[in-house]
Amino acid sequence: MDTLKTGTDVFFILIGAILVFAMHAGFAFLEVGTVRKKNQVNALVKIIADFAISTVVYFFIGYNIAYGVSFLGNAADISGISENSLFLGNGYDLVKFFFLLTFAAAIPAIISGGIAERSRFKPQLLATAIIVGLIYPLYEGMVWGGLFDFQSFIADNFGAPFHDFAGSIVVHAMGGWLALGAVVTLGARMGRYRKDGTPLGIPPSNIPFLALGSWILCIGWFGFNVMSAQTVSAASGLVALNSLMAMVGGILSALIVGKKDPGFVHNGALAGLVAVCAGSDLMHPIGALFVGIVAGVIFVYAFTICGNRWKIDDVLGVWPLHGLCGLWGGIAAGIFGQQALWGLGGVSLMAQIAGSLVGIIIAGISGFVVFGLIKKTVGFRLSQEDEYLGADLAIHNISATPEEDFGLR
Repeated sequence: MDTLKTGTDVFFILIGAILVFAMHAGFAFLEVGTVRKKNQVNALVKIIADFAISTVVYFFIGYNIAYGVSFLGNAADISGISENSLFLGNGYDLVKFFFLLTFAAAIPAIISGGIAERSRFKPQLLATAIIVGLIYPLYEGMVWGGLFDFQSFIADNFGAPFHDFAGSIVVHAMGGWLALGAVVTLGARMGRYRKDGTPLGIPPSNIPFLALGSWILCIGWFGFNVMSAQTVSAASGLVALNSLMAMVGGILSALIVGKKDPGFVHNGALAGLVAVCAGSDLMHPIGALFVGIVAGVIFVYAFTICGNRWKIDDVLGVWPLHGLCGLWGGIAAGIFGQQALWGLGGVSLMAQIAGSLVGIIIAGISGFVVFGLIKKTVGFRLSQEDEYLGADLAIHNISATPEEDFGLR
């Protein structure tokens, strides 16, 4: 029976890992549909290359920092086959690593959307290695791995541990606030603003690809949230329904305040899902719906203000979407998780505020430091000539439609 249980849990978390891995295709197509045609190939290559770099550094460094677990042993030991192994049987700890890796690799995928169309390729991969190998695992370990007794400190001072079931803060806010430093350090794209500072709109290149990216992310998100239970016995239908309600809440509010703009509508779904991650296992579905509605409004207004008033050229709006909506989600778990609002309880609003602020402070400072150092040392931005030409030809020597370029159609 123990073997059957462990094997079932292995299959459960493996399906979750595959679903979240598939979300990276969603990140890619969301970026492909948003950037100009001359930068579409670069978007695709960045996401898959970032995933590869993330896998290597997280395997050798990051996972050990976060959870104190190393896989530098023989295969019989790390898969739990040997008699005295400290690892669970059926290779459970290995698929758990795969699952959590897909979370870690989402950080550079988030950042990629903010710095699209003008960043150099190798410096971005360098940043990915630093972030996934060192910075992200530090906060991940504090919240989910018992590092530095952070959770004990929060519980002792605020009445309950910091609750982030599926990563509103640990993954999304971290990614969004790291991206803010990258976007500001990099500067605006050529032609984004007139000489007097007034904005010039750069429309998405392909709305169907943008929509496809959103749909893939929405589908994979149910693996992201539900499978965060990590075992079959801990899985809850409440998480699934709350995710659904927050998603549709984000869609409806973005539809209204975004005046039916397809970019806002499809990102509104993601805003709701980002926000519900933290408290999806605690909230009542009505609370989750409200959380999603607020998140959709936050995204639309924050994206507009950032680009038009603050002159922050965040191409996909990753700071409003992941950074601000993630922050809202971390705090909202402390509101709508309360029993007074039909939640399950066991959560403290002050603990949620404190834990969320620690996360965004670490991410915000780290983003400016890491990308600032890269800018000063190896350079971060494409030359004006390469940016005008487009990252596809400047970096990869091929466009998204080479047949058309050579008149072969």
